[in-house]
Amino acid sequence: MNLFAETIAWFADPAHWVGPSGIPARTAQHIAVTLIVTVIAIIVAVPAGAWMGHSHRGQGTVAAIANAARALPTLGLVTVFALWLGIGLRAPLIALVILAVPSMLAASYSGVANVPRSTSDAARAVGHTSVQTLTKVELPLALPVIGGGIQSALLQVVATATVAAYVADIGLGRYIFAGLKSRDYPEMLAGSILVILLALSFTAAATGLGKLHRHIIRTQGDTA
Repeated sequence: MNLFAETIAWFADPAHWVGPSGIPARTAQHIAVTLIVTVIAIIVAVPAGAWMGHSHRGQGTVAAIANAARALPTLGLVTVFALWLGIGLRAPLIALVILAVPSMLAASYSGVANVPRSTSDAARAVGHTSVQTLTKVELPLALPVIGGGIQSALLQVVATATVAAYVADIGLGRYIFAGLKSRDYPEMLAGSILVILLALSFTAAATGLGKLHRHIIRTQGDTA
């Protein structure tokens, strides 16, 4: 039996669809890790990037963080944090947040900084404070760019969250690491296929939400 036939047989085994190690449970864990990391990264990166874009300060800092983060190996970070914090979920969560922050930070900075200066000046001219100008004028205009950065980070995280299983018994990456350890290649391939399918599902959902947002904006513009 070749590898693909064995992988299909692995998927067809009812034992792989039930219990805490079943595909539904592992998929739910993978999604939970992805969403937790994404929310934390949004809280950290979007306000900071937006404020720097609003004040037109910190461009060099944003570029340095983005470039440095690209050079960081996620598995290496997980290992370092696991040695420091111990085995468990904290190490991969921190490593994945570090992976997700730069693209959100860069998108938030770029989106707000590229709002036309005349638009910001007009908001101030009608009495908006600096915070009101940012939150009521610049952020809504920058939302498509910020959304693109969040989408990019989300897809990075969902594809990389497999490393969480390196130091914690969680997520779809568990199939890959367990299969590697026991040389169960059908299990490894099945885990990889599940991660790919989940990443494609997130891509489709993010694209759909983007189209829905643009449709709502156009509809509001037509009725205004």
